[in-house]
Amino acid sequence: MLSHLQIRDFALIDSVELELRPGLTVLTGETGAGKSIVVDALQLLAGGRAGAEAVRHGAERAEITCAFELAGVSGELRQWLAEQSIGGADELIVRRVVAADGRSRAYLNGQAVPLQALREAGELLIDIHGQHEFQSLTRSAAQRVLLDEYGSLTELTSQVGIAHRAWLGLLNRTLELESKARDRDTRLELLRYQAQELEALKLRPGEIEALGEERARLANRGRLAAGAHTALAELYENEGASAHAAVSRALQALRGLTALDGQLARLLPMLEEASIQVREAARELERYRETLDVDAARQEEVERRLAAVEELSRKHRVAAPELTERARQLALELATLERAEVDLAALRKQLAEALESYRTQAQELSARRVRTSRELSRDISARMQTLGMSGGRFEADVTQNGNADPTEHGIDSIEFRVTANPGQPPRALAKVASGGELARLSLAVQVSGAAQATRCMVFDEVDAGIGGAVAEI
Repeated sequence: MLSHLQIRDFALIDSVELELRPGLTVLTGETGAGKSIVVDALQLLAGGRAGAEAVRHGAERAEITCAFELAGVSGELRQWLAEQSIGGADELIVRRVVAADGRSRAYLNGQAVPLQALREAGELLIDIHGQHEFQSLTRSAAQRVLLDEYGSLTELTSQVGIAHRAWLGLLNRTLELESKARDRDTRLELLRYQAQELEALKLRPGEIEALGEERARLANRGRLAAGAHTALAELYENEGASAHAAVSRALQALRGLTALDGQLARLLPMLEEASIQVREAARELERYRETLDVDAARQEEVERRLAAVEELSRKHRVAAPELTERARQLALELATLERAEVDLAALRKQLAEALESYRTQAQELSARRVRTSRELSRDISARMQTLGMSGGRFEADVTQNGNADPTEHGIDSIEFRVTANPGQPPRALAKVASGGELARLSLAVQVSGAAQATRCMVFDEVDAGIGGAVAEI
């Protein structure tokens, strides 16, 4: 229960405090007196959006605080508070502060919480019904939601929705396989031919890159051989003028001088290492030069191999390095199509089972909706008698659409019907109810739906559309 409300520097309000008692509290006043601003403040406490415009002009921040007594609240709220580690067994203080720059902070029992947590708490604490909300009562979807909430059928409705999504997923897969099965033979023939082409190519990992490098080497082997020959001569083969000969002469000169100056001895290992490195480089160059001595047949073989790769690459519209992945995809699709008949039969069986599961749950939901509709009809009809609609009658009609396609909300069409005059048959709410009657029916429906709830209910302009003698009740 909301027991205390304090508002400071919010919109047009400088400061106001309200002490509330159990039961019905009514705020009345002229248009523009600020009644709806109080409702707006409660919406902020419930996690609504806030901006700089919420702060009174000239103030640094707006601050809204309220106290809720927790005696008799739902176990769901207590469990949520325990999960958030928010203490306080008897009272919950909710506070929202909005700075002049639009930033806001929220607190529960003095503990700072994110805005999402404030919204979750607000859904469990307060239920706000704004102006003209009664107009939604004429929509079929809103009527279905009200009926399900009244009968506590939300969980069962959710299970029906899950069963519907499972059935719909299987249906789409079945239709996809059936579509593929229609041109299965033609597609199988094409896939087998394409897969055999790629299988015959027998591409090895990294082969395309290696062939490309070999093609470039073979095409330029004249220049490569000349360069290798020159380098080898400079390193080793030119007698007396090679790098190896120069290093050897330097070694010989220094060995004779180390007896005169020991500091030269530390240079000898470096020169010896250089001599070894030059010889190794010369051997590698010799081996490389020998690899360039290939016959023309090898070059033709490389060109043919690369031409075959490029041809299949164009045919399959993929880059050459992606041919291996393309072969894997074709093999997977081929295997899928070859077992399509078996898969399709199994899928049709699963689809039938899913449909049966859906219909079983939908039938249970429908039966409970019918029972709930009787209770709701009696409840609202009784409340109508106290709202200036003496002799009026309300009916929540539930009709099964047995042959219609399954929907996520079940197999029922739900329509609220009403008559405000004794002796007249009930007709669709949207066709016969005036604005004032809709407003009163909305109040009756919302109060009936909240009869067992422990949330604080707030109605803004609950008498909208009501005039004449009824407004004087």
